[in-house]
Amino acid sequence: MGSTFNSLVGLIILALDIWAILNVIKSASEVGIKVLWILLIALLPVVGLVIWAIAGPRGNVRF
Repeated sequence: MGSTFNSLVGLIILALDIWAILNVIKSASEVGIKVLWILLIALLPVVGLVIWAIAGPRGNVRF
C-alpha cells in the first residue's frame, strides 16, 4: 500500500505542477520571468509549487 500512496502523491504533485506552469504561461508577465518560474517549478516540483503559490504570477483572471 505504501508504493500506491507514494504513486498517488507523485501524480497529484505532477498535476499541480502542470497546472501551475500553464498559469505561468497564461500570465501577463515578461517572457524572461515566465521562463524563470517554469524552471523553478520544473526543477523543484514541491518547493517551486509552494513558492509559486505564494509569490508567482497569475494567469488572466476575469471577474
